Amino acid sequence: MNHNSNWIEKAKKEVAKAAIKHVEDGFIVGLGSGSTLAYAIKELGEKIKKEKIDIWGIPSSYQAFLLATKYGIKITTFEEHPIINLTIDGADQIDPQLNLIKGMGGAFTREKIVASASKINIIIADENKKVTNLGDGDHPVPIEVLPFALSLVKNQIELIGGKIVIREGTGKVGPVITDNGNAIIDASFGVIKNPKELNKKLKLITGVIETGLFIDSTDIVYLGKPTHIEKIEKK
Repeated sequence: MNHNSNWIEKAKKEVAKAAIKHVEDGFIVGLGSGSTLAYAIKELGEKIKKEKIDIWGIPSSYQAFLLATKYGIKITTFEEHPIINLTIDGADQIDPQLNLIKGMGGAFTREKIVASASKINIIIADENKKVTNLGDGDHPVPIEVLPFALSLVKNQIELIGGKIVIREGTGKVGPVITDNGNAIIDASFGVIKNPKELNKKLKLITGVIETGLFIDSTDIVYLGKPTHIEKIEKK
């Protein structure tokens, strides 16, 4: 199998097109974040122009907001539309039960809020994101933390077996600050046999705002492969 980046970029475009087919006139659409979602937002903007349909977007990050406005997608809020018809988002890891690790782009708290308000959640990714278990390859779980509680949270996560890295910025010195003004801890737990239980333990730690474990929220996954797209639906 050819693992070069050419087929991956092509696969991202194809899964974006597949997801956009679910969007109908009058829909409120949750817009995730990340490189694959950039293709989906562009495709959605083109669909709106071509089909002359009325779509409103609720972006999960400043990146998604800027892309949506760039491609002519009207923006709305939860105050105006508390229920979302459909959300399209990406993932960092996807297990066979369609549980996810998300958040390497840092927008997972808002992405989870948007997903929880959505009737249908569609995840788009290339096939490299599919794993046997979450945490395979020692992939970390991103955790958004109130800065005041950083030391406390760090100690508590270490007590339940997590290896901690406080996420640092690449364009600036110091920790990454989320759109919500918080810090991010990347915690590795090795292979996660029970993601639901781990999510519960992490959420009970005072100072943890949200985790990058998305449990039982995904309805459809489109996985891009070198030659075709695989559609996986929730059992």
